[in-house]
Amino acid sequence: MAHHPIAVEALPFQSLDVYVAARELAALVHAARIADVELRDQATRAAKSVFLNLCEGLPSDSGPMRRKHFALANGSLHEVVGALDLAHAIGALSPDVAHRAQSLAVRVKRMLRALGR
Repeated sequence: MAHHPIAVEALPFQSLDVYVAARELAALVHAARIADVELRDQATRAAKSVFLNLCEGLPSDSGPMRRKHFALANGSLHEVVGALDLAHAIGALSPDVAHRAQSLAVRVKRMLRALGR
């Protein structure tokens, strides 16, 4: 699942680990095809929100705007974790995918916390 940005020349924020990890998490959630339709919709929308809020916040020169987007990404990240945990609990998501997504979410969380300082 190691896809590279489609741009020939990447923007500086695209090389950051938080960008790469959040992108990988969104791709993993999308590819997981959670068996429960509502949880699949919720998890994929939240995972996309994590990634896209990072994309808005990372290049911003405004501290308050950066913090706003990182806070939104953080909220969505917790929503992703909850949706995936519930999907796993009800048998709508394989343990392997749930574990991989949880690991990525923890990585993103640590980086979001550092960015919010």
